[in-house]
Amino acid sequence: MSFITVRNLTKTFGDFHALDDVSLELEEGKTAAIIGSSGSGKSTFLRCLNLLETPTRADLRIGPQEVRFESDRQVRGPKDALAFRREMAMVFQSFDLFPHMTALQNVALAPALVRKMSRGRAQALAAQLLDRMGLGERAGHFPGQLSGGQQQRVAIARALAMEPKVLLFDEATSALDPELVGEVLDVMRALAKEGRTMLVVTHELHFAREVADVLIYFDKGRIAEMGPPAELLGNPRTDRLKAFLTRYNHMLGH
Repeated sequence: MSFITVRNLTKTFGDFHALDDVSLELEEGKTAAIIGSSGSGKSTFLRCLNLLETPTRADLRIGPQEVRFESDRQVRGPKDALAFRREMAMVFQSFDLFPHMTALQNVALAPALVRKMSRGRAQALAAQLLDRMGLGERAGHFPGQLSGGQQQRVAIARALAMEPKVLLFDEATSALDPELVGEVLDVMRALAKEGRTMLVVTHELHFAREVADVLIYFDKGRIAEMGPPAELLGNPRTDRLKAFLTRYNHMLGH
């Protein structure tokens, strides 16, 4: 039985269809990697799933929580949609840490505010998660004192602090210097191994092949191909995916 179900997800901005009738299912504990050219709808898909953008039309389900949208408004599901959003946590490309707060304070904030944890318990959880990210000794540092890779690991710890059922990653490594990408991918690899349910928008195709259970190729706001990563990357069925992979390999100098 699928844990995440997306049916007929459409998002329009005026006459532009950013997403056009997208449907997919993902089982609990599986990792889906989402690839595609810039502007193909990958990030908009995550933002609609997380309700950061209001879908024009969609039926969305995560576990027992369901929401439905028609004509840019919610017509079914929890009244404030927060119960649905709380099932997920998102890690963004740009870290989005509060610069005036230490790593520990950044991670402890949401559990205290949203989950109503006591300050002491939220800080203990934050310390434990930072330790797990290899950042125990950096807990008292401000974002400006951390490398990009360290900041992104703080952002992942912050997402985990919300105890989400689903983790969403939106190009989590694309703002990093090449030598820092590996440390973040290692954390994501470990989370997938733990059996976390993850949707990962990425341009790291080696990571997608190695870690994902399913690969989803977005093209012009639609899912053009979906299946096992090795199959799609080794034997693409559509000309658009072939061209995309050729461009990617050319960029890497393969």
